[in-house]
Amino acid sequence: MKVVAFNGSPKKEGNTYTALSIVGEELKKEGIEFEIIHVGDKLIRGCIACGMCFKNKNERCAIDDEVNEWIQKMKEADGIVLGSPVHYSSIAATMKAFLDRAFYVASANGGLFRYKVGASVVAVRRSGGVTTFNQLNNYINYAEMFIPSSNYWNVIHGAKPSEALQDEEGVQIMRILGKNMAHLLKSLKSAEKILEIPEKEKKVYTNFIR
Repeated sequence: MKVVAFNGSPKKEGNTYTALSIVGEELKKEGIEFEIIHVGDKLIRGCIACGMCFKNKNERCAIDDEVNEWIQKMKEADGIVLGSPVHYSSIAATMKAFLDRAFYVASANGGLFRYKVGASVVAVRRSGGVTTFNQLNNYINYAEMFIPSSNYWNVIHGAKPSEALQDEEGVQIMRILGKNMAHLLKSLKSAEKILEIPEKEKKVYTNFIR
C-alpha cells in the first residue's frame, strides 16, 4: 500500500513538512510506502472553469503542468494526506489552486479518489488552524473518501522550521493520526476480499435559480 502526501507550504522543510513526516513515520512502521510531494513552491495556476476535464474525460486538466502528474499519483495511491500552512486563516494559495483542479478533474472522471483514505494536517503559528483544517477536509468529503481521526483536530503549532516538534500535543496528534490511518488502510484492504464497493451514483445537481 502507498500514501502520497502534499506539502502546500512554500517552505520545503518547514512545519507542514514536519507534521506530514510524523504521520508518515507511523505509516512506514506499518509497512506502508509514504511519499511527500512539495506543492507550495510551484507556479500553479487556479482553475479557469473551462470544463474541458468534463468534456475530455481523460483524467487531465487542460492546463498542462505538474498537477496532471500529481492527479495520477493520487489515483494510484491508497491514501492521500493534504498538508497546508495557514495564510490569513485559510489554505495557502498555491495549495488551493492545486486542490481545486485536482479534485475537479477527479470528479469529472467518475470519482478517481472515491473510497481512498484521506486526511488533512495543518501547521500554524498561532490562529486559524481549525479553519484551514476544515477547508482541507471539504475536498476529502466531496470526493467520497474515508477520513481517519486523531485525538484532537490535526493542527500543529510552530513558527520557525521544526519548532512544531516542541508542540508535544501536536506531535501526538500527528502520530495518532498516522497510526489510525494505517489501521483504516489495512482494514479496507482486508474488506476488499469480502465486500463489494457500492455502485457509484450519478451526481444530482439542483440549481436554485432557473
